[in-house]
Amino acid sequence: MQSTKLLIVDDLPENLQALAKIIEQDDREIYQASSGDAALALLLEHDFALAILDVMMPDMNGFELAELMRGTEKTRHIPIVFVSAGGRELNYAFKGYETGAVDFLHKPLDIGAVKSKVNVFVSLHQQRTQVKQQVEALEKSQRQLHATQAELERALKMRDDFISLVAHELRTPLNTLHIESQVRQLQLQRGDLSVFNKERLHSMVERDTRQINSMVRLINDMVEVSRVNTGNLSIRPEKINLSQLVLRVVGDFTLQAVAAGSSFTIDVVENVYGSWDDFRVEQIIINLITNALRYGGGKPVAITLAVVGDRVEVHVQDQGSGIAPNEQQRIFEKFERLGNNKVREGLGMGLYIARQLAEAHGGSLVVRSNPGEGACFTLCLPAAYVEGDATQRQVENGSV
Repeated sequence: MQSTKLLIVDDLPENLQALAKIIEQDDREIYQASSGDAALALLLEHDFALAILDVMMPDMNGFELAELMRGTEKTRHIPIVFVSAGGRELNYAFKGYETGAVDFLHKPLDIGAVKSKVNVFVSLHQQRTQVKQQVEALEKSQRQLHATQAELERALKMRDDFISLVAHELRTPLNTLHIESQVRQLQLQRGDLSVFNKERLHSMVERDTRQINSMVRLINDMVEVSRVNTGNLSIRPEKINLSQLVLRVVGDFTLQAVAAGSSFTIDVVENVYGSWDDFRVEQIIINLITNALRYGGGKPVAITLAVVGDRVEVHVQDQGSGIAPNEQQRIFEKFERLGNNKVREGLGMGLYIARQLAEAHGGSLVVRSNPGEGACFTLCLPAAYVEGDATQRQVENGSV
């Protein structure tokens, strides 16, 4: 238990020493002051359980000190006991009680009575301290409970929103496949086989593949989030040529860029190598290019690969509407989407997964953007090096 502080004030050193000797115990700290000014300085610095004041002191007597104590917020509740060598006929006790004293002791002091009275006030102070600590602990517990309740409510809302979002996102490709299937079944029933010629079959397969890939991507995102949450995200590093990986991914997106009315400009350093997980790094770059096409407003997307010291940076810059400063961290959280509310595709987990994958490699994923000026996402991976000549390759219009 924390020690209890007591203050004794007397202008005579021998009186201070004697009184301190009477009331001292292991669980107490005795502070001594030989004047009213010194006492006030101590009173403003410490929390005292009791102040024992001598009545007759030069400059500031005990009654004047008590008046000042009662007029100060920090000290007005400290119990005061007066001590006086004056005769009882001087009515000092009456004046002491008027100034707010709880007791009045006459010299010579009754040692037993002094000890008993001080013990009472020390016990009361300790009880008040314990109650205060218990109340503070209870208030802290209540705040933690409210915070936990709010977090639980948020988690439940996120779960409900997630279920609704998944249902919505899966419904679109499923509905498309369902309608396509019904139309084909009706055509078969009518014997209309002309719609199944080579050209139309090719178109059907392409549409079906797009819808199936959309559902697979959503399911993969859910699996990746689950792995991150459970700490089971696996990274299998091996030597890879990041330059070739970037060019390959951009090539795979050429048709999507054309469909979005966009194109690519590419500026890469060739033969950049590192020990990374090929599949995971590809996931990150696919995600960044997908977002650039989705939110880039049909304008060209610039992809840059540069070596900076012993690390490599992949920049994906779009020319869309940009991201507000207050959203630039939020978009990396689960189930959050970029600031363009007109685009409502995906589960809002892509950037969250991408950042987790980047950090799992010891790297980072950040965004720089100003509203109306597009956004630039930068993937930084450590331990990169260039084999052979560090030539720069520039490609335009998506041809790789």
